[in-house]
Amino acid sequence: MIRRFFLPAVTLLSAFIFVGRLISLQLLNSSYKLLSDENAVIENSIHPERGYIYDRNQKLLVSNQPVYDLMAIPENISAFDTLELSKILAVSKVELKDKIKSARTFSVKLPSFIVGKISKERNAIIQEKIWKYPGFFLQKSSVRNYPVSLASNLLGYVSEVNKNDMKKDDYYRLGELIGRQGIEEYYEHFLRGKKGKKFYQKDRFNRIIGSYEEGKYDVPVEGAQNLVLTIDKELQKYGEELLKNKMGGIVAIEPKTGEVLSLVSAPGYDPNMLVGRKRSKNFRKLAMDTLAKPLFDRGLQAQYAPGSPFKTLNALIALQEGVIDYETAYLCQKGHFYARGMFMECHCRLGTKNNLSSGIYRSCNTYFANIYRRIIDRAGENVEEGMNIWNNHLKSFGLGNYLGYDLPVGKKGFIPDADYYNYWYKKGGWKSATVVSNAIGQGELLTTPIQMANFTAAIANRGYFIQPHFLKSVSNDSLSKVYEKKETSIDSIHFETVIDGMHQVVERGTAKVAKIKGIEVCGKTGTVENFMKINGVKTQLTDHSIFIAFAPKYDPKIAIAVYVENGYWGGRWAAPIASLMIEKYLNGSIKRKWLEDRMLNGSLLAEYEKPYSGEPFVINE
Repeated sequence: MIRRFFLPAVTLLSAFIFVGRLISLQLLNSSYKLLSDENAVIENSIHPERGYIYDRNQKLLVSNQPVYDLMAIPENISAFDTLELSKILAVSKVELKDKIKSARTFSVKLPSFIVGKISKERNAIIQEKIWKYPGFFLQKSSVRNYPVSLASNLLGYVSEVNKNDMKKDDYYRLGELIGRQGIEEYYEHFLRGKKGKKFYQKDRFNRIIGSYEEGKYDVPVEGAQNLVLTIDKELQKYGEELLKNKMGGIVAIEPKTGEVLSLVSAPGYDPNMLVGRKRSKNFRKLAMDTLAKPLFDRGLQAQYAPGSPFKTLNALIALQEGVIDYETAYLCQKGHFYARGMFMECHCRLGTKNNLSSGIYRSCNTYFANIYRRIIDRAGENVEEGMNIWNNHLKSFGLGNYLGYDLPVGKKGFIPDADYYNYWYKKGGWKSATVVSNAIGQGELLTTPIQMANFTAAIANRGYFIQPHFLKSVSNDSLSKVYEKKETSIDSIHFETVIDGMHQVVERGTAKVAKIKGIEVCGKTGTVENFMKINGVKTQLTDHSIFIAFAPKYDPKIAIAVYVENGYWGGRWAAPIASLMIEKYLNGSIKRKWLEDRMLNGSLLAEYEKPYSGEPFVINE
């Protein structure tokens, strides 16, 4: 009986198992369908056009221009004339073969990037002959276009992603572009948008025969955002013209908002150099220029001693700490300051008596050496406490730290404290006289031009600054960031006397060249000692020319810092350049053509090219 039903039972059970497995594989398990789809479906990424960049007045700074990428599906490639195709593409035969080899390694069935950034003109030639090269096809793309060559370090550039980029963010694929440096890098997520996907059906010969499932699985593109910057295009252009044939930086800020109006670094470079097929070659050329350093943003990264403009901060700290008042005066008897081995030249006439205001406009080193020592010695023998009080006041102006601006590069500068001097001189081994160079913005102090412009804005605002920034708005209004208002540690009552002194600097002091008819300009010149090690010896080179200013005196619209490397003294280059920038921004045109011509045509190239003599230069302010 059992034998009679055994064979039919086994057969029936086997049938049930077989049918069950088929149901599982074909209806329940999608893995085999996915494998099949991979062979029958091709996925193409659709890239949104990169966002445009405008200045504060909606003037175009960065746009796009169409280019084409040559793509290939390796298994569809037939034998072809590699020499002819390499000539058409303007690449070497070896490079073309390497690209195809890499494509095969990646996938024989999926499209791979072969050659990018093909111009419209070359694309027209390729289109006529593409039929001769089965497996290859052209895909439209775009690269950056700069209508005007300016603000290269500020804007940054784009280049192809590398392996590290793809590890950090799996959004990117080989051959795609990513922002580098500047605005392009910091606001990459706004500017790139979000790419979409389109799926196509292939036949058994791997040819595209139409949309897959009528576009059911396609992913739409999310458009990139256009950016409106705080930069004023015309002011930026003018600043770059004024610094032609000079090295240095200009930073201009709108005091009430913290919006950066201009960020100039000289020498710069034409941003169009880093677009297209020659980008890598041009980048290497720029990177190898170790003298001019065109890729180095002097406005954000260069660290200089602040020089005499720093005296304004020492004056404010002395007032806040109550060690002087507005009428505290010192007699500059010998035309210099001397204390325990510290000699400091001063250009006041012998016997000049200065109070705070005249001390500022005459830039009297003797006056500021004395009030600095009062600040540090205020706690009696405990100079460490005085030094740290001084340090904390300076930090409230944003010195010695990053300002939090929206660009990816920068330097902190340096403001020494008691621990620093205890390390170098040993505890108890230093006094206020030991570090009196800080009184005039020399010594161990380091600041960047943007920090200088920012503390100038804080003075213009009578005690506060808004975090400096470069982005004003985005096209979809998604920018919700509120820039922080930061109060300094100085009471607002103390600023007017210092500001009056800065006004007198322009009216009757060391920056009379910066006077503008109808505009009350407040400023402070500086001549910064410039040292370099040459053959292991600390050598003093030609001084830097610097100037800070804001205008108008009441209801200020612009605060500015200008550094001109090896520019001799503040009134020679920096003050005229700053005043022209102010006049251009506030009036829209320049009336002092004689001064404009001198600055536009002036050059310091001979200074930069001359051999270093190592001869000392005397600091005069």
